[in-house]
Amino acid sequence: MEIVNNPHADNLVRYGASRSNMIVLSGDLTVATECHKFRDTHPERFFSMSMAEQNMLSWAGGMAREGMIPFVHSFCVFLYRRPYDQLQMSVAYPNLPVRLVGFLPGLDTPGGVTHQSIEDIAALRCIPNMSIIEAGDATDVETILDATDGIEGPVYLRMLRGEVPRLFNADEPLQFNRARVLSQGNDITLLSSGRCTEEALRATSLLQAKGLSLTHLHVSTLKPFCDHTVLNALSTAKYGIVTMENHVRIGGLGSATAELMAENGIGKKLIRIGVDDTYCSGATLGYLMRKHEIDALALVSRVEEVMGTRFDITADDLAKARNEDVKSRSTEQLEAL
Repeated sequence: MEIVNNPHADNLVRYGASRSNMIVLSGDLTVATECHKFRDTHPERFFSMSMAEQNMLSWAGGMAREGMIPFVHSFCVFLYRRPYDQLQMSVAYPNLPVRLVGFLPGLDTPGGVTHQSIEDIAALRCIPNMSIIEAGDATDVETILDATDGIEGPVYLRMLRGEVPRLFNADEPLQFNRARVLSQGNDITLLSSGRCTEEALRATSLLQAKGLSLTHLHVSTLKPFCDHTVLNALSTAKYGIVTMENHVRIGGLGSATAELMAENGIGKKLIRIGVDDTYCSGATLGYLMRKHEIDALALVSRVEEVMGTRFDITADDLAKARNEDVKSRSTEQLEAL
C-alpha cells in the first residue's frame, strides 16, 4: 500500500494553477491545513484571516459574490460550529460557490471535545444548498477538488492530511454522487465512508475468506444522497445492511441510508456503526476508534449480529491483516492539533 505525504498541499497548487478566480483563505492554520504551498506559489490569491472564523465565512461569501471561488481552510469544527450563522446567511442562503475544506474530521485528533467534529455532517446536511464530500484515501484527496467543479452552491469537504494511504487506483478519480464499488456479493451490503473505509477493508477480506458474500461501497458524497449505485446495493442485500462512519450515528451516513431505504421501501435490517450519542475524550485515533467501536473489530461483530453466526475473527487476525506500510506510518502529524 502506497503512503502519500501531504497530498492536499500539492493538489491545491495543481488545481489552482489553471483557475485564476480560485482563492484560498486560512483561519490561522495554514501549515496544519496544508495550504502553505499555495500561499508560497500564489501569494496574491492567499488570505490569512487569523482566528476569526465568523469574519472569514462572511469574507468568503462576499468574495464569491464578486466572481471568485474561495477555498476556506480550517479544522472541521471551526468551519461550522462557531460561524454557523455566517455560514448559513452569507454562504448557503445566497447559494454561493464557497468550498469549506475541513481537517481533523470525527475522531482524527487527540484534542478532545473542542477539536473533534463528530456531528458536523449532521449539522450541515440540514442546510439547504449544501453539498458534502468526504475523502477516504490519497486518491480521493488528489481528486476531490476537481469533483467540486460544476457544483454551483457551497461544498463542505471532509479532508485527510499528513501521511495518507492510497486505497484506490490513482487513475480512478473521486466522482461526485457516485460510490466506489470495492467488492460485490449478496449476503450483506456494507457502506463505509472516510477513514472507516481503511478499517473496513481490514475486515472484509477476512470475512470473505470465511465465506461471506459481501458488497462493499465506499461512499464519498454524503449530500446529495441519491446515488443509484448505493440504492441498487441496498436492494440486493439478502440479510441486511451495515454502515460505518467516523461520526455520531445520528445524522450522518447511517441516517442518510435509513432515509433512502425508507423512501424506497427497502425493508432490510440496518445496523449503523458510528460514535455513540456522547462526547469523546482526548486520545490517540486507534484508541478512540476501538473504544467507540468504529474499527475493524466492531465491523466483524456487527456483521456477525446481522448473519446470526460467528466468524471466529480475532483482533490479532485483524492486526495481521493491516499492511506493513500502514503499520509503519508515523502518527505524529495525523494526530497532532
